[in-house]
Parts: sequence; C-alpha cells; structure tokens
Amino acid sequence: MIQTTQGLVLRTVKYGETSLVCTILTRTYGVQTYMLQGVRSATKGRQSRAGMLQPAMILEIVVYHKTQKSMQRIKEFTPLYFYMHLQEDIIRNTIALFSIELLLRLLPQDAPVPELYDFITEYFRQLDQLPAHAVANFPVYFLIQCGRYLGYELHGTYSEDTPYLNLQEGAYTAHMPPARPFVAPEDAEALVKITQTNRLEDLYKTEMNAAMRIRLMEWYLEFLHRHTEHMTPLKSLAILQAILH
Repeated sequence: MIQTTQGLVLRTVKYGETSLVCTILTRTYGVQTYMLQGVRSATKGRQSRAGMLQPAMILEIVVYHKTQKSMQRIKEFTPLYFYMHLQEDIIRNTIALFSIELLLRLLPQDAPVPELYDFITEYFRQLDQLPAHAVANFPVYFLIQCGRYLGYELHGTYSEDTPYLNLQEGAYTAHMPPARPFVAPEDAEALVKITQTNRLEDLYKTEMNAAMRIRLMEWYLEFLHRHTEHMTPLKSLAILQAILH
C-alpha cells in the first residue's frame, strides 16, 4: 500500500555504495526502518539527496507500507522544514543529538502516537527558531513530555505537604524517600514549574542553573530506566552536560 505521511529522521546508516537505511519516526506508523536505494549517488545536473536525511530532518514521505515487514521502502521524500540554526549552532545541535538519542532508546517500534509526533516536530522547530538563551531548559522538558506521552508520568505535585520526589513510586510525597537518588525540595519545585509550562517559548522563565538541570535530567533518566525496559545510558548526556555549563 502506498501512503503519504510525515516523518522525523532518527538515524541514517550507509548501505552498499549508494544506498541508505534510515530509522524514521512516522506520524502514521510510528518508528519504521526504510531502505532508500541509490539516494547517495549523484547524477548529471543533480546532487546526492542524502544530506536531506540527516537526523532531526522533518520530511513528507511517500512509502510502500507492508504490515509486519521489518524493512519498508520510501518512494519519495521532501523536506518539510529547513533548519536555520540547529545544525550549525553547537548548543542547539547538542540538544538535538541528545533528544534524538533519547527517542531511539525510548520509542517502541510500530507504535504510532500522532500527538507525540506533533509535539516532537514542533519541539525541533522551536529549538531551531528561538534565541540560544531560551533553549537551556529544553532537554529537561523534552524528557518529561516524552515520558508523559508514553505513560511514564509523575503523580501528584509539589507543595508544602508533598515536597519530596519518590523515584520508586514516581510521585511527590510527604516524606523523604528511603532510597537514593534523592531530589531536593527546590529541585522538585523547579520540575513542577517546567512540567506545568504549556509553551516551549516560555520555558526560559523557569530559572535553573546548570547544576540543577543536570540533577533533574539524571534523576528523570533514572526514573525512566526503572520503569521502562530499554532505557539504557545515553552517550550524549555527558556532552550535553559540558555544553550547558
């Protein structure tokens, strides 16, 4: 069946002399693997189109989709958005690489979540468009929202009566949890402010220093690790921590 949908490129691997194998998050079919034959070859008067298939590219794709097939084929693809800053700016690019690696770890195969797809693509557009000073809180917010869309959500909220975060319960509680890692009350309060932010362009209004962002990311990644089956350590986290100092 030929179907037109949208997709976000997650990973691209060279195959043979001229082809690529791409892992793409599609709006219609979830995460899929596609073979693109001859896409790396250049013909007279036409350059290779492989550059349009870099991670984080947002595409419209026409696909040959066969249910339960491990590798699908793309008939045609067209970029839906051209980045202005994301690929050249080191801060934005590092945040993007972290976000892509998180999706590769977290997203199940063949499980479409259109609302999550819409959030992710808008997230990358805003990461590209907003001023550099306004994107420092993006990774924390992305962690929280992706977890929420996939059913891994913190329960309750920060208050004077429930100032602690319990990793095992995934909830705000009245008493300090018995096991590490602990989340300080001021960190738990900041996490709630980030969680309750409705617009990406307002994230910078929650004031956090680099150390707090790192603590919250490490805590939330540990939370996801304990509640999912495939949340292995992220290689890009150390680079992100160095960039967001």
